[in-house]
Amino acid sequence: MKAICSKKELYLCSYYNCISDIIDNEQLEQLKQITHHICTTRFQHCLNVSYYSYLLCRKLGLNARSAARAGLLHDLFFYDRKEYNSTRSKGQPHHSSMHSAQALENAEKITFITNLEKDMIEKHMWPCTTALPKYRESYIITLVDKYCAVLEFCVPKVNRVISSKSSAQ
Repeated sequence: MKAICSKKELYLCSYYNCISDIIDNEQLEQLKQITHHICTTRFQHCLNVSYYSYLLCRKLGLNARSAARAGLLHDLFFYDRKEYNSTRSKGQPHHSSMHSAQALENAEKITFITNLEKDMIEKHMWPCTTALPKYRESYIITLVDKYCAVLEFCVPKVNRVISSKSSAQ
């Protein structure tokens, strides 16, 4: 189990202690079957956001444990976002502004969610969500979520280019 662009085995890091009680949950396992950001699974995306939010919060002296947990649960929804957006009725919210509420509802079925974790999950799509994040950790998960989405989109393409150049030589 590794985060994108990381060589560390996450089972062996202090990070793992923060998520060990929820990582093997059946609902999280289901995310391994759902494609997310074109080149990854929703589970891998959540793991990426979780790990990098944990590292950044730890470095800044913030609540790294809550960042790890909220990051892992921030996209815990099971519908197809493209299908939802293409079939939604006028006045119904876009996926980008409503899936966080679904993720929070699902997360609360798995484990106890603190107010900090709730804010991080609910507002990770800010500014698509109108309410401002309340905590510094919420801003961090918001930024890390976008950073990871870019990595997940670009890194596989860069790796394919590198591989094709290596095989051509």
